[in-house]
Amino acid sequence: MSPNHKHFSERIIHVRKILSANKADGLMFLNMNNIRYLSGFTGSEGILLAGWDKTYLFVDGRYTSQAERETRNIQIMECTDKVEAVTGAIRKRGMNRIGVEDDAITLAMYQQLTERCPKKKFSALADQLRMLRACKDDEEIALMQKAAEIASAAVRSVIHQVKPGWTEKETALALEIAARKSGADGMAFETIVAAGENSSLPHARPKDRKLKKGDFVVIDFGVRYKGYCSDETCTIAFGNLTDRQKNAYQIVKEAHTRALETVVSGIAASEVDRCARSAFGKKYSRYFVHGTGHGVGLDIHEAPRLSATSRDILKPRMIFTIEPGLYIPGLWGIRIEDTVLLKENSCEKLTKMDKELIIL
Repeated sequence: MSPNHKHFSERIIHVRKILSANKADGLMFLNMNNIRYLSGFTGSEGILLAGWDKTYLFVDGRYTSQAERETRNIQIMECTDKVEAVTGAIRKRGMNRIGVEDDAITLAMYQQLTERCPKKKFSALADQLRMLRACKDDEEIALMQKAAEIASAAVRSVIHQVKPGWTEKETALALEIAARKSGADGMAFETIVAAGENSSLPHARPKDRKLKKGDFVVIDFGVRYKGYCSDETCTIAFGNLTDRQKNAYQIVKEAHTRALETVVSGIAASEVDRCARSAFGKKYSRYFVHGTGHGVGLDIHEAPRLSATSRDILKPRMIFTIEPGLYIPGLWGIRIEDTVLLKENSCEKLTKMDKELIIL
């Protein structure tokens, strides 16, 4: 799918509304995924400066041709010292108040900016920019549907090949090879395959531990496709499980179902989290140690955030995960995760694996 440059123009218009709301003359972007979102530029280094009538992209000579090829209606500025080039443009354009992403700028760069432009005011706008990419357009939705399709197909193709004796690392490698063969550009994050006691660690890394009977195996897997991420977690089991394990799985599945059924346009993200947690009861609530979900897009974790303390309100075209989990230290863990698209009157699962318990 080739980029639709109309989307980039619309996004810059939205940025100028943020300028107006904050009485700023310019917005400086350093987060490369925000720069990609606003311009189409896919390089790994650059600075975007959006003003009222012009948008500049500052890159060094490695990226000049690429930037010219990938962008439209943006002035490409080749430079060796990006801070000097940006401050020169700020002075030339008469910008007095410039918004910056305070979660992307370094202290060293901030000091350079203020030293070179002592009469200008640089203001943190991270809160105002946090939701910039939260609602997806049609092109983004299509790319994320494709990413989810590739990832789910990879899990489906590997999951029934897995046998006791495979290691966590071997299983992760098989998943990644399958995804690459199906069209993934890369992994969205380091693949998690965690068996037995390792599955009680929410962010476990694959090790040489062999899979064996009686194990829960948590597989948390995502791919990148044309920049966009997928995210899905399945928990499978080997051999006979105890009644406690089976009951725990059903509790997590109930939490997952309650959260999905709660998701509607206009609901507070914290309410979805509360509904998921209501399934765990006093016995298991302390073992649900993370939020219920997070936004997905160009980053694997972005707005909105679904947690007890979130102030986000869910809106149509947001794409986010629903992923309750239960982790018994030293024993086992369970997580069930789908990525969903919120529509006007419904919620669509983009990830395709059935979340009924699979016992191999």
